[in-house]
Amino acid sequence: MPTNPVSNPKIPDPKTQGAPVILSEAQRSRGPQRQVFVAGVRSRRTCVSSFSRKGGKPRSSVLLFVLTSFLAIAPLPVHPQAKPPASRPSSPSGLYRIAGKLQNSVTGEPVRRAIVSVLAESDSHTIASVATDSDGHFALENLPADKYQLTASRRGFRTAFYDEHDEFNTAIVTGPDQETESLIFRLTPGSVLHGVVTADGGDPVKDADVMLFRKPQAHKPGDRIAQAGSTTTDDTGAYEFGNLAAGEYLLAVKADPWYAIHPSQSRPPNDPTTALDVAYPITYFDSTSDEAQASSIVLSGGNREEADFNLHAVPALHITLQAPRSDDGSSPSSPPTLHQSIFGARDLTETTTTSTNSKQGLIEFSGVAPGRYELAMPDPPRVVNLDATISQQFDPAAEIPTVAVTGTLQTYSGSALPGETTVILDSLDPAHRESPIQTACTQSAFRFESVPPGSWQLSAINAGNPLPITAISAGSRANYGAQLTVRDHPLTLVVSIGLGETRVEGFARETVETGAPSDAPTLKGTPAPTSSLGWKGVPGVMIVLVPNTNSRPVWQALIRRDQSNSDGSFSLRDVVPGQYTVVAIQDGWALDWTDPQVLARYLPAGINVTVSGSSGKLVTLSLPVPVQTR
Repeated sequence: MPTNPVSNPKIPDPKTQGAPVILSEAQRSRGPQRQVFVAGVRSRRTCVSSFSRKGGKPRSSVLLFVLTSFLAIAPLPVHPQAKPPASRPSSPSGLYRIAGKLQNSVTGEPVRRAIVSVLAESDSHTIASVATDSDGHFALENLPADKYQLTASRRGFRTAFYDEHDEFNTAIVTGPDQETESLIFRLTPGSVLHGVVTADGGDPVKDADVMLFRKPQAHKPGDRIAQAGSTTTDDTGAYEFGNLAAGEYLLAVKADPWYAIHPSQSRPPNDPTTALDVAYPITYFDSTSDEAQASSIVLSGGNREEADFNLHAVPALHITLQAPRSDDGSSPSSPPTLHQSIFGARDLTETTTTSTNSKQGLIEFSGVAPGRYELAMPDPPRVVNLDATISQQFDPAAEIPTVAVTGTLQTYSGSALPGETTVILDSLDPAHRESPIQTACTQSAFRFESVPPGSWQLSAINAGNPLPITAISAGSRANYGAQLTVRDHPLTLVVSIGLGETRVEGFARETVETGAPSDAPTLKGTPAPTSSLGWKGVPGVMIVLVPNTNSRPVWQALIRRDQSNSDGSFSLRDVVPGQYTVVAIQDGWALDWTDPQVLARYLPAGINVTVSGSSGKLVTLSLPVPVQTR
């Protein structure tokens, strides 16, 4: 937004630099008019002669007016307004400013012409914005005393909050005695991942699907490899992913040879198209078809990495099976499907149906590349895992019956979950390597239609954040944690979500020397004290609410985190009744905070707090939380 005139010395302010001289009608009629600046205010002035029309003698009234006009027209000096010192309100009284410098987090250079904005802490709407100058400086003026989020964005950089870590950031608190005018805001440049996909002989592969995946970074329970993007290659085989965050990435490519032909498996032995019945296996970087052998790519801020692929065509496979029939002899409404998992994301292989005769048909999956697949039958629900290495006819007797799993999500307070919730089942059986199954939760109820027998981990995500699951009940049996076992009969579950309605607030502070007042009383012969101790708020600290329990699944469900604001304040939300210890760790963001043994050494210096059902919606710590080093 434009800079406020009060704070910009180059733009005179009419409120502080004077007012225009008002002329009478007679004065305005005495001569031609011209535009002039009077003390920084544009006004109309009359140009008059300094001599009378009779005899050329000066007229005192005219001379007086001319002198007055000259003094008014003469430019007054404009002095830059001094910046108000930190910790003091700026003008007008009671308003404050947030100012600092935006830097490239990699090179330390100033980031010019970036947009810095303050957002309301309550609903994140934009309150004010300003562009950085040639030295990266920014200043947001006339802000009431409050708590604000601060963001910055520029092309080529990752839009970020101030001092961002994981999903947390440091809010800026304005008010008396708050230092908010010397901020160093570090913005990380985006990274680029690019490459070329070629085939046998070095020919470029056009329209190949390139899939980007990112490994989890923040030690969150239930975190998994997630797809971060996808693109297709151009006619030169090139692809590019831009403006990527720093992290560890994986790549996979799926493509079909442009010349491939996939006739039916019942073709004649001497069919000339047999040589063209080929396929590309899904290929992972660095050019391997084995997902377990995929190489990860580590990106740091602002770097540009190249990842090329070379695809090799292999003979395509044909998977056939008896076409399913309902009890009345009709075909089911949905056909069987063949799935292949890519880093846990399910990919669907197209089906081709052929009929052997008028009474009996076969389902044929043609053009299948070698690999591991999951075959799902619709009615009744059944599933089987295939390690496809040769063409084969599938035996329906090998199918594994699946069952329905239904349930409800239940919070500690009984309140409904806000927004949309997704419930996910992850297989814990390494032999089967099932793909994750997910479904939407409607009014706290969910249903999985077809779940194979085995051990599973249940997770729930609401508004992009994982929900803490403390227990799962099936009938009269309850298990702490989020694991369940599916057998040969349907399951109905009650899933307890560890979300309370209490907020725990406090301050992360460190001991500092404040100095002794000059009039401090002293005993005769005793030297005056040179300093005294006090507390100072510490921003950007990782705050952890550690539950007092020996059950690790429950411990991981109840633990809470936050990041201290510019005044050291913090707020831990959705706390369930229980016994806790609050710790503050400087530079603790790289710690595996999900491991109780990692946090154990910080507990003795923490602050204990008890949250009960009668605590209400807010618990305020009476003591500051001491900041500990990592």
